[in-house]
Amino acid sequence: MKSILEQLGEGGSRRDFLRGRVSLSAATAATAVSAALAAARAAAASTDTTDELIFMSATKLAQQIRAKKISAVEAVEAFIARQLDINDEMNAVVMNCYARARKEAKALDDKAARGEWVGALHGVPMTIKDSLDAEGVISTGATYGRQQYIPTKDATVVARVRKAGAILLGKTNTPEFTLGGLAGISTASNLLYGSSHNPYDLTRSTSGSSGGAGAIVAAGGAAFDIGSDWGGSIRGPAHNNGIAGIKPTSVRVPRTGHIVDYGGIFDLWQQLGPLCRRVEDLNLITPIISGPDFHDASCAPVPWADPNAVDLKKLKVAFITDNGAVGRNATDDDTKKTVRDAAKWLEGAVLGVKEDAPQSILEDLADARGKLSRGDGGAFYERLAKRWGTQNISPQRKAAIAAAKPLTSAEMVEAWEKQDLCKARMLNWMKSYDVFLCPVANKPATVIDQEPRPGAEAGSGGPGSGWPYTGVFNCTGWPVVVVRCGSSADGKLPIGVQVVAAPWREDICIAVASYLEARSGGWKRPAI
Repeated sequence: MKSILEQLGEGGSRRDFLRGRVSLSAATAATAVSAALAAARAAAASTDTTDELIFMSATKLAQQIRAKKISAVEAVEAFIARQLDINDEMNAVVMNCYARARKEAKALDDKAARGEWVGALHGVPMTIKDSLDAEGVISTGATYGRQQYIPTKDATVVARVRKAGAILLGKTNTPEFTLGGLAGISTASNLLYGSSHNPYDLTRSTSGSSGGAGAIVAAGGAAFDIGSDWGGSIRGPAHNNGIAGIKPTSVRVPRTGHIVDYGGIFDLWQQLGPLCRRVEDLNLITPIISGPDFHDASCAPVPWADPNAVDLKKLKVAFITDNGAVGRNATDDDTKKTVRDAAKWLEGAVLGVKEDAPQSILEDLADARGKLSRGDGGAFYERLAKRWGTQNISPQRKAAIAAAKPLTSAEMVEAWEKQDLCKARMLNWMKSYDVFLCPVANKPATVIDQEPRPGAEAGSGGPGSGWPYTGVFNCTGWPVVVVRCGSSADGKLPIGVQVVAAPWREDICIAVASYLEARSGGWKRPAI
């Protein structure tokens, strides 16, 4: 068996080894457990009642393919047809690989005919956020320096779902480097590909930065996507597009091959996770992409706990309808009602429900995060641009850099210490609860052509975005699932709720989100 250093490869550094030092047997065991759970879930009965191929959950589709009721070729052709039908209006998929997908589907069907099954996602078509490398497919990260960049290997998460049998159809739109959009445009947008549009209302925002991912999944153009979340970039699109998304616990999923990967002062903020129409798919896909890859030195070999084993009757739930950290952008009535409905549904199903929040901690965390994210005066972003040879960067980020006032080293360290102290305070508060419910954003999807709210960070989705609601949980590193629990008063726009738990308790997040999905109905087919 190769040593850890050998697996790191010739490019592995001493820092890689020291920070990633973990028992190989523990990592292997965690991977084995995750694989076994994924296989078991693939065999378990889906609760999805949808019969139309392009709208059923990935879990159900995988089961239908394994039962030979649907072929991989049929699934690929159905999703390609759907993308061709809707993408001109949505601009969610910015690069396709249809020819390769057709060949892979045929090869998988040939294997199935011989009784050979590749994995839990055998034949399931997907898209992938353009910030993640995809071998042989142009992967721009929405920046001009990579406009013709073709990776020679997949990002770790992409490689893992492909190894499990998923078939890539194309790459989905994102702001530049997932961090910089177009000034005045509050959706996934960039200079290369333009703006993506919400399938429930084409004038509305997809949110960002996994906006193309959220939109195409909601519209039935892919069974699932994998996005990244630096401050709400999975959860915002899940909310705006009415689907389910998970930001796993920090360092559960390796970031290798993502355009903003790992290392540095922001190391623990960035998490990768799937976006799906149904919560059951989060439980299928997340363990497949989890676990160390011996490149992302922070990634931890923590086993995946089964959400089906969670006893809701033992859970204590806290909730809020308005985060005091965004007092100037008070939550609208439709969003408040949605959170209250979710809390009400849980009464009787759990041990207790209480309206409570660590208000001062949330405010302090938001303040520390704001200082840290702007404190280098945009140097982090400029290094990314230089790395990839981009000379014309995002106008929104260019303006933010020009306006930024760098902190001194002492001020940066102080903000970092304040963030970590808040993390400890949050854990102490959470001792009284198992689950925390709160809004994703202060309103449903907003109009695209609208100036960002004051202080909004680039790529955040603009007005109504959820940075003060969501970014705090990137700082803590806690797992969060978003599930659709309501709609705007006119019934047209979806509204999601964040289901938050303590570190490594994705099982609790998913169990509670599954219950809420059953009560609300979850994802609903858009008009497009």
